[in-house]
Amino acid sequence: MVPLFPLAVIVGLLSLTGPARSPKTEPLSGSSEQPLFRGADRYDFAIVVPAGGTECFWQFAHQSGYFYFNYEVQRTLGIGHDRHVLATANDPNGLQMGTSQDVRGQMNFPTKETGFYQLCLSNQLNHFGVVQVYLNFGVFYEGFDLQNPADMERKKINDTLEAIEESTRKLQAHVFHMWRIYNFARMRKAADYFILQSNYNYVNWWSLAQSLIIVLSGVLQLYFLKRLFNVHPTSATNKPRC
Repeated sequence: MVPLFPLAVIVGLLSLTGPARSPKTEPLSGSSEQPLFRGADRYDFAIVVPAGGTECFWQFAHQSGYFYFNYEVQRTLGIGHDRHVLATANDPNGLQMGTSQDVRGQMNFPTKETGFYQLCLSNQLNHFGVVQVYLNFGVFYEGFDLQNPADMERKKINDTLEAIEESTRKLQAHVFHMWRIYNFARMRKAADYFILQSNYNYVNWWSLAQSLIIVLSGVLQLYFLKRLFNVHPTSATNKPRC
């Protein structure tokens, strides 16, 4: 994508002097009697990682949850076209839970401690190209009921309600995993769209360049061919040479 090269290079150079952004979901401050606010359990969005830069996020999770993290590089802008990024996940104590260095990848692990889990995307391998990455991460819990933990410990009224609750829980789990598959399909669709758009622009510019070369070659051929047949009369007889 030729028109975007100058802008991407300028953005990449400016990003080398700026710090990486670090969004964070904070717990609810105030009385200790209030339950902790963990923010949303699921996120999906696209982010631009500058050339040679790093973007980090913090996701709050309770213990006994299950953390998932999917990413895919949708497109690159600039001179460098390396689509590989380094993704890392750390627990609240700073221990690395997973790492992935590819165009697309995923990490899944149980949340054994309550706290903020750090997710980072690094574009250190590409110092002259900006990458756009689609993210899909979050936490889900067994039963999907953490708003009132005391309710989970209540006894079941009867077998009928217990069966209904179990069926509803399974249905919610299936819907949730279907949602994850749908978001993964969205990531692939967006990446394919940007690749198609890039190829389309590349073909157009290359075709235009070839057309200009062909026209210029024709003009030069006519010019030199015409010079071969130029007639210059001799000075002695004032007659044109054969």
